Amino acid sequence: MIRKSALAALLAALALPVAAVAADCSVVVESNDAMQFDTKEIVVDRSCDEVTVNLKHVGKLPASAMGHNWVLTKKDDMQAVAADGAAAGLDNDYVKPNDDRVIAYTKVIGGGEETEITFDVSDLDKDDDYGFLCSFPGHWAVMQGKFVFAE
Repeated sequence: MIRKSALAALLAALALPVAAVAADCSVVVESNDAMQFDTKEIVVDRSCDEVTVNLKHVGKLPASAMGHNWVLTKKDDMQAVAADGAAAGLDNDYVKPNDDRVIAYTKVIGGGEETEITFDVSDLDKDDDYGFLCSFPGHWAVMQGKFVFAE
């Protein structure tokens, strides 16, 4: 019985966090060379008028090979935003210029780099479905999550 408990605790410690809570209206999101964000959900307090996302790439590969960005959009727009972003290219951080579906995004970064974006959430419908993704070509299908406001 003790062995099973120890094994369960070890497996839980190795699992990716399910949610990152935006303390003081800011959150850190890590990405890596295995095409992963370290969280599948970001929870923001409803009192926040602005949110800051600090994206850290903890891998080693350069942006041209395994770059990551963080893009916020409505959940229903994620696939189209990713497709249009791929066509926009690295010079545009894989985000279509002037895309009204994109609420906020960071530049594309490579291993060992970090970037930050602060954006206004005061006009967002706090009950709508939002999602975040990496729009580097081929990444969005696995590098995505929910962006929700706390109840």
